[in-house]
Formats: sequence, structure tokens, C-alpha cells
Amino acid sequence: MSELYHNRILELAANIPNVGRLADAEGSSLKVSRVCGSKVNVDLKLDEAGDHVLEIAVDPQACALGQAAVSVLAEHAVGASVAEIIAARDALRAMLKEGGPPPEGRFWELRHLEPVAEYPPRHASTLLAFEAAVAAIEEALEKRAAAHAVAG
Repeated sequence: MSELYHNRILELAANIPNVGRLADAEGSSLKVSRVCGSKVNVDLKLDEAGDHVLEIAVDPQACALGQAAVSVLAEHAVGASVAEIIAARDALRAMLKEGGPPPEGRFWELRHLEPVAEYPPRHASTLLAFEAAVAAIEEALEKRAAAHAVAG
């Protein structure tokens, strides 16, 4: 278990940027782990084109592993493309569940969570932040599409 909670994981978990809520969020998502009860809420706004994250706020109530993932997301999401966040979520899931390589690019620090692969009960809480971010992006894009359909 000590390999799960090494110094960098604890540093990330203790220093989460952009904590709070966005009152004018375009997309919001609360994800909860049924296994351990960890919760992560992600609020965000996209740029005008809907391709990149303009602002993010996170509200984690999770274990150190979940908080470490939240920290990596919150630190690097602003300016990230929607595709980068989806790819990071997919790579993190593959790393944990299928022995895939760690995510690369701006979310490379998720590699510190690689030992979690050996502890399946911890997978859900580790994935919450990126699952919530993708769901918040999807909500923002759906709202835009609906507004465009009404206006058009």
C-alpha cells in the first residue's frame, strides 16, 4: 500500500488548484464512487469555439488517490483541448484497467497513479475527476447545441 501513497501523490492531493465552484459554469458534473463514496464535482466553461477549457473549478471529497487525479486535472485543464481531456481520461482508464501506458502530454503526472492498477477497488475514485470533466464538457456542448438549434 505504501507504493500507492508515495510523496508525489500526497503532494498533489494536498495542493489542489482551482478548488470551489463556478457560478456561471457552462457544464457541471458530480461523480460519485459507489465503492468508497468519494465525490468530485467539476464545473467548467469552454472557449467561444467550444474546443478548449477556459475555466475550471473542482470540489473534491475524495481519498488521496482521487484528490491527486483532481489536482492534475485542475492544474492543467485550462487551455487544454476537449480532445486532450477525453484522451487523458481514456488513457488513465486503460492504464488502470488494461495495463496501458500512462497518459502523456499535459496530463503526464497521472503516471504517478500507475500503482493503483494493482488495486481495482481504488480505480473508481481515481477516475472520478476525469469522468466528471468529460461529463461537464458534454453538458456544456449539449447546452450550446440546444441554444443554437433554438436560435437557428
